Amino acid sequence: MSDNEDKPQEVKKTTMQIFVEEITKSSLTITLLAVITGLIVGGLLVALTSENVYAAWDESPLLAIKAGFQDAWSMYVALFRGAIGSPTRMIAALQAGDVEEIRRAFNPFLESLVQATPYIFTGLALALGFRAGLFNIGAEGQLFVGAIFAVTAGIYFKGLPAILHVPVSFLFGALGGALWGFVPGILKAKTGAHEVITTIMMNYIAFRLSELLLRGPLQAPGSYVPISADIAESAILPKFFADPIRFHLGFFIALAMAWLVNWFLFKTRWGFDFRSVGVNPRAARYAGMSIVLITVLAMSFSGGLAGMAGANEVLGVNYNLAVAFSSGYGFDAIALALLGKSNPWGVVLAALLFGALRSGAIQMQLSAGIPIDIISVIQAFILAFVAAPAIIRTIYRLKTPDVLTEDVFVRGWGGD
Repeated sequence: MSDNEDKPQEVKKTTMQIFVEEITKSSLTITLLAVITGLIVGGLLVALTSENVYAAWDESPLLAIKAGFQDAWSMYVALFRGAIGSPTRMIAALQAGDVEEIRRAFNPFLESLVQATPYIFTGLALALGFRAGLFNIGAEGQLFVGAIFAVTAGIYFKGLPAILHVPVSFLFGALGGALWGFVPGILKAKTGAHEVITTIMMNYIAFRLSELLLRGPLQAPGSYVPISADIAESAILPKFFADPIRFHLGFFIALAMAWLVNWFLFKTRWGFDFRSVGVNPRAARYAGMSIVLITVLAMSFSGGLAGMAGANEVLGVNYNLAVAFSSGYGFDAIALALLGKSNPWGVVLAALLFGALRSGAIQMQLSAGIPIDIISVIQAFILAFVAAPAIIRTIYRLKTPDVLTEDVFVRGWGGD
């Protein structure tokens, strides 16, 4: 009798495995095709707006098509070389054994990792908030406050050895971001104030606060511009190569945080509570979960991750703090979290893509003469295709899955 009772359990387990595999396969397929389609559309836009195409059109439509293809191809070749490097140069450098040439050959790839690092931190911040049903638009402000805290620790915590000064300064940045996330979190939990509104307001407070401090207590002595003094050498994140390569320890810290967030969300009871509140707060409340506590913790943890992005830029890249030092990492993180399906490892892959596009865009503009703004257009198309999977299924004639993919429910406008 016991053997017969066990059989349905085995069938149920197998069915669940198939369910999860189908969800994962469908989601990955849509995301990959969305990226490819976005790149194709970006190439078409370059071809359609190229002067060479219009000049060739007077002679022959075939020549115009050829010119458009050549312009799009040259754009992506330049983008690839700027983001990854030249494979021919890499192989030649390795064969020659010239250490300096090897560094130069691999520098574009390492620079893409440097660009991706703050994206990983801020993307994780947004993904964690999404999983708890919170739309944290304040990652940019939390990044700024984290940078303020980190540069303060890097400048004024004197006499510490590097083995202590680096982690203390980095964690100080996380603390600043967490405090900036705590405020909208407690307002949401206690008063019902919408986190989108409060975090946007906190962003502007953070921007103006950084300007005030950089024209006051944090301004470098004798400086006439709003910039802080350089942090102490003992607070600088270790670099793995000599200048001009900027690759540093922050990238591996970001990967460690991705593992930690993944473990927290999917392997711990607190992570289950976060996800339960994000999917159905009423059911979570009925099950005895504290909505107030989870909301505050989620916004604080999210802010802490964004603060780490600010600390990373101060301690690993800039070594000081200037006005408007961020290039919109906190806002781009919204796109990263959506592209990565709010999965920590998906966010890492999306951050690597965005970092490569950002790093390669400069070389693309210099070599191919393509405006750097085309990268933003490509990113927008990728996100549009990810957000509307029916378009991808229609273009590539994909079968609509029989099971619903896992959605991340964000309690938004008018939500509970």
